[in-house]
Amino acid sequence: MAVPHIPVLLDEVIEAAALQPGDLVIDATFGAGGYTRRLLASGATVHAFDRDPDAIKAAQDWSELGTRLILYPRRFSELVSGMAEAGIASVQAIVFDIGVSSMQLDQRERGFAFASDGPLDMRMSQDGMSAADFLNEADEAEIADVLFTYGEERQSRRIARAVKAARPLVTTGDFAGVVRRALGYRMGAPKDPATRSFQAVRIHVNGELDELAAGLAAAETLLAPGGRLAVVSFHSLEDRMVKRFLREGSDGGPTGSRHLPDLPSAHPPAFSKVSRAIRAGEAEVARNPRARSATLRWAIRSAAPARNHGSLAA
Repeated sequence: MAVPHIPVLLDEVIEAAALQPGDLVIDATFGAGGYTRRLLASGATVHAFDRDPDAIKAAQDWSELGTRLILYPRRFSELVSGMAEAGIASVQAIVFDIGVSSMQLDQRERGFAFASDGPLDMRMSQDGMSAADFLNEADEAEIADVLFTYGEERQSRRIARAVKAARPLVTTGDFAGVVRRALGYRMGAPKDPATRSFQAVRIHVNGELDELAAGLAAAETLLAPGGRLAVVSFHSLEDRMVKRFLREGSDGGPTGSRHLPDLPSAHPPAFSKVSRAIRAGEAEVARNPRARSATLRWAIRSAAPARNHGSLAA
């Protein structure tokens, strides 16, 4: 099996999962299968989820793996229902690699990147509202809110006005050009200003933060006591959600004021141990520049009941 892309923080994720032969593990974001290959090599059985039909189709020829790889063409917010249909109530590890995959970024026709001009699409599941639909049909205020909230773009209103004036937008080049002109981009600048806006629209179109919130809650439900959760994220919005989820899960609730007496925990901790942020070393970044923005956090599931989660995306 050829490996088309380099999985980020692979050794660290495998170490965090701490699998034994015969364990059940979920790869919640299958992608090109980089993590799954190493998880299988540990002797585990892998239940791999991906909402992108191209990713599932590409794995269909892994026939030599027999019954140790089970594929689910589903979102990771559906982990619990997917595993219930398979008759499985708990697993020993769950790994996530959040966000768009390098496989998707490299396909011009998917419209995730602006390095080469392609259709303004960005849909991971290849159905529903596209980026073009959103940018051409949403009102100016909604576009500005999306750019500010998901791209942390301080000039979101200016860009939204420019988008409205330039409609219809058809290609990734159309959108990137509008953002660059709105912000006065000069060729050769260290970072293309369109990067933040592309991130924001992609997150919105795919409901990525709601998916992450639901996926983390599902992982807490499915992990057996002593099971391992490992999450790799690539930008601050995702990492803050993961950090908050694990922090609140390890100490029984949000941190109170240091000026007030400690309050009793509302529930016992769901995780007995939480790692610090783990980032790629210089050697890995040199081999794979995508690793520069990656952060891994992992934790061990306790025997406490799973919490009743509200919205983690808020």
